[in-house]
Amino acid sequence: MRGQFQLDTLGEVLTLFAAAHRHGLLDSRQWKAARLAAEVIEARWEEPDAGIWELHDDRWTHSRLACVAGLRAMGAVAPGPEGAAWTALADRILAATSAECLHESGRWQQSPSHERVDAALLLPPVRGALPADDPRTVLTRKAVSDELTTDGYVYRFRHDDRPLDHAEGAFTLCGFLMALSQAHGGDAVAAMHFLERARGTCSTSSLFTEEFDVLQRQLRGNFPQAFVQAVLIEAAATLSGLLDDVGR
Repeated sequence: MRGQFQLDTLGEVLTLFAAAHRHGLLDSRQWKAARLAAEVIEARWEEPDAGIWELHDDRWTHSRLACVAGLRAMGAVAPGPEGAAWTALADRILAATSAECLHESGRWQQSPSHERVDAALLLPPVRGALPADDPRTVLTRKAVSDELTTDGYVYRFRHDDRPLDHAEGAFTLCGFLMALSQAHGGDAVAAMHFLERARGTCSTSSLFTEEFDVLQRQLRGNFPQAFVQAVLIEAAATLSGLLDDVGR
C-alpha cells in the first residue's frame, strides 16, 4: 500500500535475486538493485514496518526474519567481502531478533510487544533464515499447528479470546505455508494433509480467495489471490520432490 514501509519485501527481493543468480539470470542492473536492497535493510531494519501483510507499524518478527533469509541467500552467491558482509548482517539481525522476539516457550512470537504466534513465521525458515531442525523453527511450527489450526485449516493469528472462526476466515495462504513448513521439516504426511486441505478451498474455476470460512464452507475476502496460487505451486513442487526422495 502506498506510504507503507514493508521491510519484509526487501528480504523477499534478495531471495528472488539469489534464485535468479543460480539460474544465470542476474545481470549488472539487478546486482545494483540487490546492493540497494541490502543497504536499505542495514539502515532501517530496526524501524517499525507494516509488512506485506499490511498490519499496523511494529517491529514484526517475520519482517526481520525475511531479511535474514534474503541476506543469507545473497551472501552465499555474492563475491568475496560483499557476501561475507551480507551474511554478517543477517547474523546480527537474527541475534537481535532472537533477543527480543522469542517467546518464553522457545518459539517465535509476533513482535517484541505481541507474544502471540503468527503463521507468517512459518515462511522465513523455508527461505533459509534458519535450519529446519532449529528449535525455534520446530517449536513455532508446533505452536501454529496447536493454536492456529482447525480441522486442517490454518489461521493467520489469534486476534483475541474469541474462537478463531469468529474473528476471520482461515488464511488460504497460511495453509500452503504450513504444507511447505512441514515438508521443510521432512514430514511428508503432515505436508500432504495441509496441502490437500488448503487446495480444497479453491473455487469452481480453481482460483483461490484470501480466506475460507471453515464453518460455512464459503470463500471469503479478495478474489483471486495470485500469491496463493504461487505458494500452492511451490508447495506442490516441494512435496513432490520430498515424496520422490522417500520413494527412492
